[in-house]
Amino acid sequence: MDLFVVGPLVLGVLFLVAVLAAFIDSIAGGGGLLTVPSLLAAGLSPAQALATNKLQSVGGSFSASLYFIRRGAVNLREQKLNIAMTFLGAIGGTLLIQHIQADILRQILPLLLISIGLWFLLMPRLGEADREHRLRGLPFALIGGGCVGFYDGFFGPGAGSFYALAFVTLCGFNLAKATAHAKILNFTSNLASLLFFMFGGKVVWGTGVVMLLGAFIGARLGARLVLSRGQKLIRPMVVTVSAVMSAKLLWDSHGSVILAWFAAL
Repeated sequence: MDLFVVGPLVLGVLFLVAVLAAFIDSIAGGGGLLTVPSLLAAGLSPAQALATNKLQSVGGSFSASLYFIRRGAVNLREQKLNIAMTFLGAIGGTLLIQHIQADILRQILPLLLISIGLWFLLMPRLGEADREHRLRGLPFALIGGGCVGFYDGFFGPGAGSFYALAFVTLCGFNLAKATAHAKILNFTSNLASLLFFMFGGKVVWGTGVVMLLGAFIGARLGARLVLSRGQKLIRPMVVTVSAVMSAKLLWDSHGSVILAWFAAL
């Protein structure tokens, strides 16, 4: 298969989309809402779009992770167990999705995302400052790393928000610190899924590498704002992205029903 399946103009648009998506993703997650539809609109098959999206997501999450580590926001040694469990969970999710349908999860997910948005909206002091740990070590690694990693490999949308929520509620991290740590695990699960997509030969490398470069730039810009603006920026972004993702997933699943309901009014 050709490295590039799109023309130079479309490739330039995809580069800009990747910059914007990674910027949003590094702050609140949900960048795939922009990149996957853009890849599909550019003419890639669903399998190619998902695989190529994982490639550019790896670039964005790596860029943000590297920035957070270099700025001392994340101690990588303390995250070894979380990273290992996330990697294993993502592999399990990626393997399972190849054999069963994700229709039930697709129906439930909008409710989960709405709950996350409302939680941050209605609890303004959540993540304002570090609090006492509720879970440490292996228990947190299994839940905040393995379970969310499994979800990211199995389905994906909103995984960054789930990682951040786990660090806030279970580890007691403030919101900026939780977002920084979430990006490390998000990179881990993205990488695990990408490896399996690579073996399947679905990645469109030329297009994906161009988007990866855009994602690298966008994620670095977003990561800087996380550390400089913190909760004042992250909270409204999480609420907004959760609402948009929920609306998008509801439309994908029930768009025809919604249109018919409005037509009957």
